Amino acid sequence: MSTFVQTIVDGLGRGSTYALLALGISVIFGVMHLVNFAHAELITVGAYLAYFLSTRDINWWVLAPAIVVSAVVASVATERIAFRWVRGSSPFTMLLTSFALERLSHALWQVFVSPTKKSFAGPAWVFDTFEVGGIRFEWMDVATIAVTALVLALTAFVFRRTLFGIAVRAASEDFDAARLMGARANRVIAGAFAFAGFLAGVAAALILMRSPSAEPALGSDYLIKAVVAAIIGGLGSFTGAVAGGLALGLAEVMLRGYLPEGVWERLTDAFVFALIAALFIVRPQGLFTVRSAERV
Repeated sequence: MSTFVQTIVDGLGRGSTYALLALGISVIFGVMHLVNFAHAELITVGAYLAYFLSTRDINWWVLAPAIVVSAVVASVATERIAFRWVRGSSPFTMLLTSFALERLSHALWQVFVSPTKKSFAGPAWVFDTFEVGGIRFEWMDVATIAVTALVLALTAFVFRRTLFGIAVRAASEDFDAARLMGARANRVIAGAFAFAGFLAGVAAALILMRSPSAEPALGSDYLIKAVVAAIIGGLGSFTGAVAGGLALGLAEVMLRGYLPEGVWERLTDAFVFALIAALFIVRPQGLFTVRSAERV
């Protein structure tokens, strides 16, 4: 029983970062009908900033907020520099733009920084543990779950109680109607990118505390998991993105716990994607049904 509880906590810790990233993807999809494949590159931006700041002996009380701010700035910049110019183009053009940004990001880090991994020191307490009722937990897992819960509560408040959140939700339902009601397209979309960047920045800070390193393709693995989590929950559904991320994290950790050691690293993803394929056979629209959105 204790092993099962530990597995659940580990899975929720892993799934929390997937949930934050998937939620950011769903926010952008809601207002632009675009799966932004450059979204996870915000993790890479935060990682290199953390690496550069760590060489100046700046501690994590400053690094963590700096990572979040860098992700917000980078997300807004990509919208302003790249996506705004192709907003009225075909979905394929916008998708190609997001792929181009991802590839460009990899190339720029390789050319101007280094193609090799750059490691730096993480917080000293990350792998410390504590015991409750004979069950041992990592502080980092608990911190990740707690921070994610706070961010999700903030997200729920923003999208249900603020004018910005209501405008984004209205735009995800029908952008033309939202504009007729006074919503400004540029402001709503820029705000959505900023909030998605905030979510990615929090996820990046949590990821980098546990794995403090930077490399050009750092965001690629997380991109796949985030997109899959968003699709599991129903692309465009905020609740579904969170549920999909947590489900994916739990599935990975449970398979790791029950597959033979040395095998799970190679087969976990295969098993997870097989389960996802089975889900889509039964429920192709994902866990949550999403009403169609009009792309602006």
